[in-house]
Amino acid sequence: MFEIVKKEHLNPTVAKMVIHAPFVAKKAEPGQFIIFRAYEDSERVPLTIADYDREAGNVSIIYQIVGAATMELDTLSEGDCLHDFVGPLGVATHTEGLKKVCVVGGGVGCAIALPVTKKLHAQGCCVHAVVGFRNKDLVILEDEFKNASEKMVMMTDDGSYGEKGLVTAALERLINEGNAYDEVIAIGPLVMMKFVCQVTKKYGIKTIVSMNPIMIDGTGMCGGCRLTVGGETKFACVDGPDFDGHLVDFDEAMRRSTMYRDFERHEREEECNLLNKEVK
Repeated sequence: MFEIVKKEHLNPTVAKMVIHAPFVAKKAEPGQFIIFRAYEDSERVPLTIADYDREAGNVSIIYQIVGAATMELDTLSEGDCLHDFVGPLGVATHTEGLKKVCVVGGGVGCAIALPVTKKLHAQGCCVHAVVGFRNKDLVILEDEFKNASEKMVMMTDDGSYGEKGLVTAALERLINEGNAYDEVIAIGPLVMMKFVCQVTKKYGIKTIVSMNPIMIDGTGMCGGCRLTVGGETKFACVDGPDFDGHLVDFDEAMRRSTMYRDFERHEREEECNLLNKEVK
């Protein structure tokens, strides 16, 4: 069993858990993910590793409370245990040899972007971070990004904090200011990553994206996480989750991401009803 040693809510819909999982912590690297089950009969859910402490044997996950599985996860408290916590899975983000990188994070994707930013910074890379949220209330990990980057630009859609606008506008401004990036790493909603790639393609800047399609087993056997990359079928769980963003078929990925929307809505409503009954 995997004990929850710390739990905190970062904003009204996003929470962080620190899980004691020494064998996972021993091998974890930025960009990799785990698959957890909250209870024995729970759904298997993949989450990218947000941080790890090899000495303490702990792994951090950050999740957004949007569906039945994350609602169920959020019922657990410090001292409780997750039933399963498997990993690290996937291929770690390549950071070696990079001298100057812009990391672009959107929403809860910033939780995935942060460990990559920290590792690049620790390796002596000059890191610029562009992070975006819908509004001020949803901002997370601001201080952590500031500490791990030479320059950080905060964007909000409504202008309630930082600069008003999209992360793509901030990224293009940095490029036009003369910043010659070896690579851009974009992590966030599919539509955000798609438009980041459209910007960087104009300037010939290699761009890596972290893909999070529907995933079940995490070993490549089920085929649920398949993507089209450069005209070839790839599996995010074993070939990724990082891919060359200029080769990803984002339109296909976005269509596939909505396949189970009605089912997910039904499950969320069922979980809400169950939790309400338990509270009463």
